[in-house]
Parts: sequence; C-alpha cells; structure tokens
Amino acid sequence: MIQSTLDILRQLVSYDTTNPPREIATDGIFAYITRLLEPAGFELDLTDLGDGCITLFARRGAPTTLFNVHLDTVPADVNWETDPFSLQTSEHDAIGLGACDIKGAAACLLASAISTNGSICLLFTSDEEAGQSRCVKTFLEHVPVGLENVVVAEPTQCKAVSAHRGLLSVEGVFHGRAAHGSIETDESFNANHQAARWVHRALDYAASREIDSFEHLNGIRLNVGVIEGGIKANVIASKAKVVFGFRPLPMHEPNALLKDLCDFHPHASWTTRFEASPLRPHEKISHYIDQLGLEPGPIVDFWTEAALFSNARYPTIVFGPGDIAQAHTAGEWVALDQLESATRTYTRLFSNASS
Repeated sequence: MIQSTLDILRQLVSYDTTNPPREIATDGIFAYITRLLEPAGFELDLTDLGDGCITLFARRGAPTTLFNVHLDTVPADVNWETDPFSLQTSEHDAIGLGACDIKGAAACLLASAISTNGSICLLFTSDEEAGQSRCVKTFLEHVPVGLENVVVAEPTQCKAVSAHRGLLSVEGVFHGRAAHGSIETDESFNANHQAARWVHRALDYAASREIDSFEHLNGIRLNVGVIEGGIKANVIASKAKVVFGFRPLPMHEPNALLKDLCDFHPHASWTTRFEASPLRPHEKISHYIDQLGLEPGPIVDFWTEAALFSNARYPTIVFGPGDIAQAHTAGEWVALDQLESATRTYTRLFSNASS
C-alpha cells in the first residue's frame, strides 16, 4: 500500500506548483491526476478561474463527504540541499517540496481512491498558500447536491482536528514629511518613528492577550513580518510600511482585535490583505468523528480552509498525515508511517462508503 502512495507522491512532487508565483495551469499536475482518476470511474470537472487558480472536482457514486486538498506549495527555501522537486526516501521518511504540506496527503487520497470502488468526492485546488482561497470560495457558491460533511487534508498527524486559529494579514502605511535629518521635528514628521512606536504598542497589546485561552492555546500569535521605510540616514522618512499578521483563537472576534491594533495609530492607512475566521467546533462534530472511527486531535495553531467550509455550515474536520513542524522547511519531509496510516484510513473510509 505504501509503495503506491510513494509512487504517486514522487510524481506530485515533480510538478512545480509553488505559490507564489502561482504559475499553475490545467496541464501538469492536474493532467496527471486526471489520468489517474478517469480509469477509476470518476466524473471530473476541471475549472480554470484564472491567475493560477485551478479546481478539479472528482466524483464517483453518491458520496456525502467531500475530501479537499490543495496542491500548491510555498517556494523552496534557499537552504535546500537536494532537488526539492525530486522525492528522496529513506527508511523512515520521504523528503520533497510539499511532501508534508500537502502533497503527501494528496498522494494518500489518490492511492486510496484508485484502489477502491466506493462513493468518493474529491476537490483539488491550487491557491491556498498565497492566502486567496478563491478556489474553495467559488466552489462553495455552487456545492453539488448531497454533500453533508467535509474533510480537509492538512498535517495533523492522522488525528481529527475540529478547531484551529483564524488568520489576518494586514498592511499599515505611515505618512510623514521628508526633511533633513538634522532638524528638530515631532513624531508626525518621521514615518519610520511612527511605525516603530506602533510596533511597540502592538507587541505590548499581544502580550496582554496571553491571558486569553482556548483549550491548551493562549494569546493571539502576533507577528510583524515586514518593516520598510525611508531612503537614507540623513533624510527623514516620509513613508513607512508595516505588514503584520495575527492568529485569533476560536472564541475571539477577529475584527474587534484588529480595531484595537489599528487604533494605536488611527492616522495610518490600514488595509486587510487576508482575513480568515477560526475553525470553531461544529455542534455535531464529535459524533461525526466517532462515526468515521478517527482519533480526535487537539486544536492547532495553523489556519486551514476548513474554516471556509465550516462557515458555510458544513461540519468539517482537518485530517492528514505529517506534522506541521516539518512543513515549509528546507528538506521538508513526512514520515513513512504517517503516509501508511493515512492511506489505510482513507482506504477504509472509501471502501465503507456506499457504492
């Protein structure tokens, strides 16, 4: 069973689906998946939304559960020591770009799908990593009749996760007045100084929210990712930019937290680049996890598109092979026993689905 999964994973990793730049088309990886699924009796609907946003919807029989997995990856880190697009295997793991996040899960799903004949519904997308989610959002506008539940494949160490943090990415532009660096000015002149003071206040605010907790997680995970501004040391900066992200807990109201942060400098120009609510446990989710025979997992820090399905009122869990600690790294890897476990689980679920 593991060999079939590895053979498919080797092919999936060989396709460059990095995002950015998201130069992904309907050929390449989607053509390969089509060649796998068509002979296995799937009806396929391939949709090109433009800008590298591709959706492949595959359906066989009359399934009630949708299994979703994205195929895009982050760019390869400069510290890769092997070819990131060539899968390397050892006694215990498989190494390759996206092996953990999330082509390993895609390989498990595909290997299970072509080895069974039950009712299955699969959704493959290509725009998750750049924070757009246009594929899933468009799919949710016209969900096929009969779908009741969703399983989103992300690295959860083969445990069923029903809650995770939200995610907001925000850009702030601070405005000042260019002048010679020797003159005496107030704070309004130097945009860099305004940005620095805002960062200080924002970090203090994040520290104050550490008392907020949900299960074993605390705080809002604020990260200042970009600070840019000015041209040289003897010129007062007339413009500065800060890009930050934060990850609220399921019980938080993200926009209320954002308002608090932006109010520390209301005269800056604030733009929300990406906004995604947390995944909150559905009232029926415990029963659904039991029904699937899966081991429940704890809330996780990272965000997934499961929140989009859940917000559309579909009971949704996150389940897939691998550990998020191995994702987005140089030498990204997934343990072979995780691939084996996920493939066996998907095969069991697909085999038990009514034909």
